[in-house]
Amino acid sequence: MAREVSVVIVGGGPSGLATSACLNRLSIPNIVLEKDECLAPLWRKRTYDRLKLHLAKRFCNLPHMPFPSDAPTFVPRVQFMRYLDDYVSRFKISIRYNRTVETAAMLEGTGKWKVVVKDTSSDAYEVYVSEFVVVASGENSEGCIPELNGLEEYEGEYMHCNRYVNGREWYNKNVLVVGAGNSGMEIAFDLFNWGANTSIVVRSPVHVLTKEMVMVGMHLGKYVGVEMVDRLMIVLSKLKYGDMSKYGLRRPKEGPFFVKAARGRAPTIDVGCVHQIKAGKVFPAISSIKTNKVIEFEDGRQDQFDVIIFATGYRSTALNWLKDYKELFNEDGKPKRKYPNHWKGENGIYCAGFSSRGLEGISYDAQKIADDIAMALAPNNFTAAIGTYPLLND
Repeated sequence: MAREVSVVIVGGGPSGLATSACLNRLSIPNIVLEKDECLAPLWRKRTYDRLKLHLAKRFCNLPHMPFPSDAPTFVPRVQFMRYLDDYVSRFKISIRYNRTVETAAMLEGTGKWKVVVKDTSSDAYEVYVSEFVVVASGENSEGCIPELNGLEEYEGEYMHCNRYVNGREWYNKNVLVVGAGNSGMEIAFDLFNWGANTSIVVRSPVHVLTKEMVMVGMHLGKYVGVEMVDRLMIVLSKLKYGDMSKYGLRRPKEGPFFVKAARGRAPTIDVGCVHQIKAGKVFPAISSIKTNKVIEFEDGRQDQFDVIIFATGYRSTALNWLKDYKELFNEDGKPKRKYPNHWKGENGIYCAGFSSRGLEGISYDAQKIADDIAMALAPNNFTAAIGTYPLLND
């Protein structure tokens, strides 16, 4: 038998939790489907030990629940997970774990969605019928490792950064980190601290700022234009780091906050890696991987590495199961509409967490989606009662 509920939310990470909380505050019945056995599995199981939120806590809280006043400005991973647990309890969020969505498609002639789900703990199937579906599985569902000539025959160890925990086992080993974004730079710094002989691949220009610079820039951005903020950030970065091009780090021509707004690529926040880079090795893109763990780079240099860690980004897996995706997504799995109107498609389909704006963007999406669903239900004599939380009955 199909189970009926107003809203099906696919994904039990921060995006799904925030959306469910906003819906619960409006008394809109909803259910969260999470394919793993825990909430926020990316944070619990696929992040490294030393991770902290890269932005100040005031920019990272989910809707209707600020971080505790005694929480540090930059919240560590474990404290953030504790915050998420408290968030679920406070807003009485209903989550079904071990639920892999097989298909989600429009039921012809009904205006409703049919969501077919496999309970991987029992191999049983469930069917949900809903008026609305929220894709909250996020932009970071699956790690991307680039296709490289010789990688499959590589004699060392390689992994995506979502498998990296710490560098304890690689003391005195030669480790190559591919990628100079936030994950790559922080993992490289962690490896340095664990005594690994660490090198890093920087494939394209990157802005490097401190956490404090970013915090100032985000605050100023509420009062002045992006161009003025970027000018200040570039001046501060040059004063702090000097000319980094001689070490292999080039700045983009466009400013850091412009790049973030236009292309969703955040500036790299330095946690200490830049100091180590000045004493270490920076390489351009990999050309090929040869025998005896030798890697050749585009500038002709070669070196030998025991381990390669790819901090090369993620992709969404939503199009694997969302059959009527053209109501919301392009064929590349990105929303058709640009921010700030990216979160809504046609026929009751929404997405949360696809704006490339971190937790602040997730909060924006969740509140917009909940308000829009409430408005859609209002003509059907739906009454929203703030403070009550009816859930889908088992």
